[in-house]
Amino acid sequence: MDTTDSSKKTFSFPVYGGKPKVPSDKETEALAAMKAIKEKVRDLKDRRAVMATSAPDGEAGDIESIEKELARLKADWEMWEEKRSAAARERMILLGHEEGPAGEA
Repeated sequence: MDTTDSSKKTFSFPVYGGKPKVPSDKETEALAAMKAIKEKVRDLKDRRAVMATSAPDGEAGDIESIEKELARLKADWEMWEEKRSAAARERMILLGHEEGPAGEA
């Protein structure tokens, strides 16, 4: 019979040269994705501003598609922000700066 507690969450943390890697690979991945989203949002907002000031009525659909893409990117941003926050918390737990689940450090 297996006596291990499967409710305990285990974390893995990369260690390089005896020191933990900060930011972690998970944090780096999330930050890179968020940076790419931010660049796309800037481009879309610039395009939207240009279209709004000089666009004929026929381009209203283009502005609407930009708005939909911005909404999708906002949802993606929020997902990556949650992942980044979870990875940062995991790092802090592993470094002993915060308590883990059920009071574990």
